[in-house]
Amino acid sequence: MTARGCGKVRGVGPEILEAGVAAIARAAELIRAGDLVAFPTETVYGLGADATSDAAIAAIFAAKDRPTFNPLIVHFADPRAASRQVAFDARARLLAKSFWPGPLTLVLPRRESCRISLLTSSGLDTLAVRVPGHPIAREFLAAAARPIAAPSANVSGRVSPTTARHVVDSLDGCVSLILDGGPCEIGIESTVVDLSGGPALMLRPGGVSREAIEAVIGGIAEFGGGDAPAKSPGLQDRHYAPDRPLRLNATRAHAGEAFLGFGRDAPKSLPGDVMNLSPSGNVDEAAANLFAMIRALDRKGISAIAVAPIPDHGLGRAINDRLRRAASGDA
Repeated sequence: MTARGCGKVRGVGPEILEAGVAAIARAAELIRAGDLVAFPTETVYGLGADATSDAAIAAIFAAKDRPTFNPLIVHFADPRAASRQVAFDARARLLAKSFWPGPLTLVLPRRESCRISLLTSSGLDTLAVRVPGHPIAREFLAAAARPIAAPSANVSGRVSPTTARHVVDSLDGCVSLILDGGPCEIGIESTVVDLSGGPALMLRPGGVSREAIEAVIGGIAEFGGGDAPAKSPGLQDRHYAPDRPLRLNATRAHAGEAFLGFGRDAPKSLPGDVMNLSPSGNVDEAAANLFAMIRALDRKGISAIAVAPIPDHGLGRAINDRLRRAASGDA
């Protein structure tokens, strides 16, 4: 049986290698050959492909069963490499200096000489770019010697992967190699800021807080939706969703539900399974645990996952964004 549209056989698992010099060299070789490679970043595991190859980018969309109107983020080894493909204004230079390498994605105008496949940005004249902070990701990019497009390494719309095992569970036979770098430190995707024209616009909250960005370039507007083509991933109403429905802002679990708590006051004796994103009430710890704990609770015998309220500041805003999208459409 083939896995979705990737053309590979489900059950014929990918090669999984602990990230090291030889493994990274092997991964870079596969990328240059047009294959898909999953690799760790500080945010989540990415599904990487040569960003200059139409065929390789098409393979990402097929493996993820991802709609082609949903753009990809392109990863670069350093800001100079990114600046050869997109045009930086003063704000972009300030943000890159402050937060790269790190969990910030900038949407910028493509240069006329841009070599990146138009499929990555769904044909738009903009490109979502970042320089990841994870040392394995940076070594991989340097070894590949080319930009790498890399959405999260999971089926489109489902819970993002923060370990190599999560990638296997989601993509199975659709990826040639997984570089295993252990659990992701931040555990939630990058912040996306659109600087492609007019005022700065936050398209997606993530690993860099709004407060930190505004301290560098001043006020930024919130994305309000609309019918314009999406310039970055993470803008779909329903995204990051487990199989079981989520019930948000819950103070306790109902019969048959699991409970995902937060903070010292989270109930400890409840029907069903209980996990706590951060017993100390730390939103950074909660972000790192979010996707892994949702995956752990999303199993047979559980009717739904009740989720405690999360403070809406710092990384808490990104957590609440993911939870709202994951719960969209749930009764």
